[in-house]
This record gives sequence, structure tokens and C-alpha cells, in this order.
Amino acid sequence: MKMRRLIPFPLYSTEEWASEARFLHWLTLFWLGIGLVVLFSASYYAGLIESGDGLYYPKRQLLGVTLGLIGFCAIIHLPLRQSMKGSAVGFFLFLALIFATKIPGLGMEINGATRWLDLGPFPLQPSELIKPFLILQSAYVFNRWSRLTMGERVWWLFLFAITLLGILVQPNLSTTALCGMTLWLIALAAGLHYRSLLITALSGVLLATLSVLHNPYQQSRILSFLNPWADSLGDGYQLYQSLLAVGSGGLVGTGFGGSQLKLSYLPIQHTDFIFAVFAEEFGLLGGFCFLLLLGVYSVMALRVAMKATHPLHRLIAIGSMIFLVGQSLINIGVVIGVLPTTGLPLPLFSYGGNSMIASLLIAGLLVRVARESQGAEVVAMPPSAEQTPSLIRLVGDHTSVATARHPLDSQPPRPLSSSHISAKDTPLALIRHRQRFSFWQRIFHRSSPSKQNKSLSSKAALARKTQQLKKRQQRRLR
Repeated sequence: MKMRRLIPFPLYSTEEWASEARFLHWLTLFWLGIGLVVLFSASYYAGLIESGDGLYYPKRQLLGVTLGLIGFCAIIHLPLRQSMKGSAVGFFLFLALIFATKIPGLGMEINGATRWLDLGPFPLQPSELIKPFLILQSAYVFNRWSRLTMGERVWWLFLFAITLLGILVQPNLSTTALCGMTLWLIALAAGLHYRSLLITALSGVLLATLSVLHNPYQQSRILSFLNPWADSLGDGYQLYQSLLAVGSGGLVGTGFGGSQLKLSYLPIQHTDFIFAVFAEEFGLLGGFCFLLLLGVYSVMALRVAMKATHPLHRLIAIGSMIFLVGQSLINIGVVIGVLPTTGLPLPLFSYGGNSMIASLLIAGLLVRVARESQGAEVVAMPPSAEQTPSLIRLVGDHTSVATARHPLDSQPPRPLSSSHISAKDTPLALIRHRQRFSFWQRIFHRSSPSKQNKSLSSKAALARKTQQLKKRQQRRLR
């Protein structure tokens, strides 16, 4: 991987990418751009009051954006098989840091919750940064679930359980619920038994109930959610001001920078409730357009998951979609009063370097899955006297051949000489032609006598070689 690919946009090209990968890449950057603009408006007055600098929060946010974009660009150019090698290290590292937040003098308490590690001007929130590694590890484990021994299953379930427990005791019920829901849906997509999933879901509901009964502030949030008007100056003040901001926007909003509720009326307007400022300034139409963006993003993510040639990639795409789109919908539901107040930020919008880095890393995983799902590398080999010159290199753990493309991190292969093979029979042309067959065309193609008689043709040799690579890869996975 070249070092220039670690540098954010625009020093690399997306022309050779699959359509879904290109679309998700630019949609992510568009989402990020809107978020920075809204953060500037939502945080300007707060920064002016707190530090005398209206750009205080946007400038600090740029650090998280820069680090996140570097990670984003690195992931989309790094094969998933290499990302999987480092996922276990990252998972165990941030799992240890989650419990380190309870160490006196190291953990930092804000609003009654100890979720951060005091590292000077830039606190670290392990419960946010563990999310991309949780996606990779859970996808890896549940994809191999049927091949794991009982001891290995118990070990991984124990690790996932203490991860959720460590986040819950901070306390951080909302992030615990989001991570638990993501693990549950990845397991569902992997095909785990429904009885086990039902027992797990009931256990999660019971654990959430015990957490609410144990923490009075969570009880007050639920009561204020049920009736925010009963105590509009107390526990229900935040939700009351949020609903007032959303309603004040009307159809088209007050215009960029025209929000009145952000002027010391709406608490934490630049973090968890930034969507209220967005809805006030851009109105119902702006909110609908943002929901449309989330809908398009989720549809593209599902298309990537459906087209994935390996189950592991499919699970990674599903987990990434849940963290980005699902967390966004939960945040919006809190702002408009559909869900109880939580501490979940709006991805790529809310102020917070940890959330920004984690969101961009997760988006990078989704784009990378889209690239590998439709971008298998093809390597041209010199022909021999007895064998058709075709060799297909599968990316990662692929068990089938995807759309043929040039290697992602190397120069395009040199074309073969016309004396050996014609242009229409090159491996690249054959695979592209083969993929355009529909389901019925493939059936008729196999049953056609004229096609079966050409067993020594280059297409038949390519099919035999592909089948051999599939069987070899399946034996390795076993």
C-alpha cells in the first residue's frame, strides 16, 4: 500500500471502483461535509461564551476529522484480510481501556458517567473506538460459529458479554444497547439458531431493566420522556427545548445560523442534540432530506451485503450499516421525542473526536467491502503448451470469483501477446462476459450440446481452474 493513499481526499482516484463503492465513498464525504457545516452553526455561540472563540469547537473537531479521514483512506485501500489480522489486537486493547476508566485518577467523570480516560486536552472514549473492532471480531466469530468448539463459543460469548458489561457500568446504557443490538443482528444474519437468539434478546432486556432500576438518572429520563411537559424546567427541560427547536423550524427552517434555541436555551446543542439545531435551521424539508440520505445509505449498504461473495464480508457490511444508520435513527428519535433521552451522538455530525474517528473507520469498512465484493484481482500468467493462460487470485477469503478488475495496489497486468491468445479470450474478458449471463442463460448455456463439445476451449479451462481454487479455499477455511 502506497503512503499517498493514507492521505485524505483528493489524492486518489475512484474511477476503477465498483459503482456501490464509489457512491458510498462520496456519500460519506458529503455526509461529513454537511455535519461540519451544521457543527459550525450549532457550536459558534457556545464556543464564544465558554472560551471567547466561536471556532473553538470546529477547530478541535478538525483534529478528529483529520485522524478519521486518514484511517478511512487507509482502510479502503487495505485488504480486509489484513484488517482482520489487527482487529483482535484493537478489540482487546480497547476492552482493557474500557475497564481502565474505573481506575481512580485515570477515568474522567462527566455528568455522573465515567466514560473517558483523562489524557490531557484530548480525552479518550474507549466505548466509541471499540466499535469498528467489535464489528470485525463479531463477524469473524459468528461466520465460523458452526466450526467452533463449545469451549471457543463460550470464550467468545464471555468476551462479548464483559464488553457490554464494561460499557454498562460506566454507566452508558445507550451505547451498551447499540452494541448489543449490533451483535445480535450480526448473529442473526450469520444464521445462528433462533432459540439462542431469543434467549439472548430476553437476557438483554432483563439486563437493561436492572440497569434502569439501579440508576436513578435513567429513571428520570424515562419519566421525562413519557411526559416532558410535567417538569419542563427540570428533568424534561432538555427534551422540551429540543421539541421547541424542531417545531420552530417549520417547513423550510429559519435559515443557516438562524437558530434561536442554540443561544443558551438548548443544552449540549453541538453534541447529542445537534439534529435539533439542524431541524430548526433547515426545517421539515431539511430533516426529510437527511432521512432520505440515511435511507439511500442503508439501501446501498444492503446492496453491498447482498452482492458480497463471502459471508464474512456480508456480516461486516451489515454491522457497519447498523452502527452508522441505526445510531443516527436512534439519535433523531431522541431529539423528536420518540425515544427516551440517551447519550448517543449523531455520526459525522456531533462534536467529539472519538465518535468521528470511529464513524469514519466504520464507513471505511463498508466501502472496502463494496470494493472487494466486486473487485477480485486478476493476474495474467505466461501461457504454456498444455494449459490455457489464466490464473485468478481471490481477494481475502473469497470462495467465488467476483467481477474481474486490476489489482487494487499495483499496476495493471501487461496484456498477453496476440500470438498466444485472442483479445476476446483473455481471462479479464472471459470473466466479465461470464458475469453478464443471467440465471436462465446459464442454464441454457450448460445444456447446450454445442457448448459442451468445446471442453478444451479456454472457457472450460477457466471454469476448471476456478473450481479448483474454490475447493482449495474451502479446504483452507475448514
